[in-house]
Amino acid sequence: MDTYRKRPIRHPLLYLSIIGLVGISLLFIWNIWLGLGFALVMMIGLVYAWKVERASYIQIEKYIETLSYRMKRVGEEALLEMPIGIILINDKFIIEWANPFMLQILGVDSLLGEELFVLSDELFELTKSDEKSDLTITIGEKKYRVIFKQTERLLYFFDVTEQVEIKTQYYADRTVVAILFIDNYDEITQGMDDQTRSLTNTLITSIINEWSENHGIFSKRISSDRFLSILNESILSELEKGKFAILDDIREKTAQKNLSLTLSIGVGAGSSSLIKLGELAQSSLDLVLGRGGDQVAIKQPDGKLKFYGGKTNPVEKRTRVRARVISHALQDLIQESDQVFIMGHKNPDMDAIGAGIGVRKMVEKNKIKGYIIVDFNELNGSVSRLMQEIEKNSDIYQYFITPEEAKLKMTEKSLLVIVDTHKPSLVIDEQLLNICDKIVVIDHHRRGEDFISNTTLVYMEPYASSTSELVTELIEYQPENDKISKLEATALLSGIIVDTKSFTLRTGARTFEAASYLRTYGADTILVQRLLKEDINTYIERSKIIQTVEFVQRGIAIAHGEDHRQYDSVIIAQTADILLAMKDVSASFVIAHRPDGLIGISARSLGEINVQLIMEKLGGGGHLTNAACQIEADTISEAQQMLKKAIMETFEGSNEE
Repeated sequence: MDTYRKRPIRHPLLYLSIIGLVGISLLFIWNIWLGLGFALVMMIGLVYAWKVERASYIQIEKYIETLSYRMKRVGEEALLEMPIGIILINDKFIIEWANPFMLQILGVDSLLGEELFVLSDELFELTKSDEKSDLTITIGEKKYRVIFKQTERLLYFFDVTEQVEIKTQYYADRTVVAILFIDNYDEITQGMDDQTRSLTNTLITSIINEWSENHGIFSKRISSDRFLSILNESILSELEKGKFAILDDIREKTAQKNLSLTLSIGVGAGSSSLIKLGELAQSSLDLVLGRGGDQVAIKQPDGKLKFYGGKTNPVEKRTRVRARVISHALQDLIQESDQVFIMGHKNPDMDAIGAGIGVRKMVEKNKIKGYIIVDFNELNGSVSRLMQEIEKNSDIYQYFITPEEAKLKMTEKSLLVIVDTHKPSLVIDEQLLNICDKIVVIDHHRRGEDFISNTTLVYMEPYASSTSELVTELIEYQPENDKISKLEATALLSGIIVDTKSFTLRTGARTFEAASYLRTYGADTILVQRLLKEDINTYIERSKIIQTVEFVQRGIAIAHGEDHRQYDSVIIAQTADILLAMKDVSASFVIAHRPDGLIGISARSLGEINVQLIMEKLGGGGHLTNAACQIEADTISEAQQMLKKAIMETFEGSNEE
């Protein structure tokens, strides 16, 4: 307003005065009387114009004063009466002022002198921010979005209860697609007569329909062994809380009829696109089947996964037809390549080395050069003794090369075969995966989310005892022009024996068939026992670890090494095996420092507890009965707490990845 008072009235009058003075000057020069007359007229005009402009400024000034007053009233009303909570705090987070609406929210007469965090502990994190920030908190039964302005030390509370409810309802009503698969339907019903098969179908359908009706799910049988289910996020949440009891219902109710049927479910969620949901559901189901079935996998568009179930050991259900098809497909890939490179996992065990030797034999049968990639610094224990035996008694040793040598030899036509693992982070040299265009994966572990991409051929059978068993079957369908040597057969048999704990775990009829085939070609069981022998010091180290055992839950034993010592991964695994053989132990875990600076955990179980799910929570994997992980932790105690937390979370429900 002061600006308008002091503003000189000069723009039109100044210009008019200048024009008038010029005109008067000219008239005075030409005629004095005419000049005086014009000057008088100019004076009158100037006075009139000044009065008009002055009146205009006064009117504008009054309007601005009125507007300013109204704006001030509106500001006061907004501050005191609008439904927005406002709190002013000092540097010590003590409330210095709160508007009436904030007092109304809390149902108090005054907040003066109270600590801000009395309202909510969540406000502490908000006030730590250096910039303007916000969060949503709950006060009473309502949700408030809180905005904090650091400079002014002001907090604004906006009621967003309705928005949150709408958002929650939206997410709760989002469509979810699930595909249900009867794992071993074909095998069970193959020998049934029509009446028995019909009764079995009726039993399965009635169990799934009852489950669907109880939870408000639409389910439709789309083939003999598949169902399609449509539900929403809120129903999915209920199913997660119940840990998908349908898995147990199918297993138990069919068992009463002497049918060993299990259910696998792939779920697609988190997308508004029905096509995307269908793709996610199918991808989840493929993952579950790759892990052995009897599980549920829930997949989000961002790749996030949750697993439920997996309580039973996968039953052997692969067929020789599949082994023959894979063997012939692999033969074609080998023959199309100029060289074949075989690579296992870091710190290879007898299964990885044995499988590698077996694959190289297949390559040799097809008259192609084959190389086994190893890091000679990682060889120890029985693997080291096997390598010494190979070096002394066979010409195979020349085909063992380092990753650096492999990089120099590889060409665009080379083939890379990965054995005994499917995780890129676990292979001996991950860079080789990027160099080679054609990659084959042969593995017996349950498939995890972390998987080698751009594979040309994948042969994963979690029902197999070992990768050596799978490779042995593949060899049977290769050309017979070059027989397996005694040492090659022994290496493959060693892999089977180690992974089955001398044919006691994960052993099926096909395992014995593979062992029999290897014995036919002279596999030496005495040599196997000699390779697997251990020294006294190793035995003593294991005994010291076992002395630390403690039971965290019924049947779950945890033992650990010393903080200032490093242990070989084989010792850690062997100790877990020994613990599992003890009375009242259903699952064993052994924790110890590794030479690579990480802390290793080996897990074993008899099948009642799925140790794979527990290890996956810590970034590892494996089988239901045999798993492991490596974690970054400073002390054994820290790793122990992480393990106990993973065990508790697994018993409470899901496995998130």
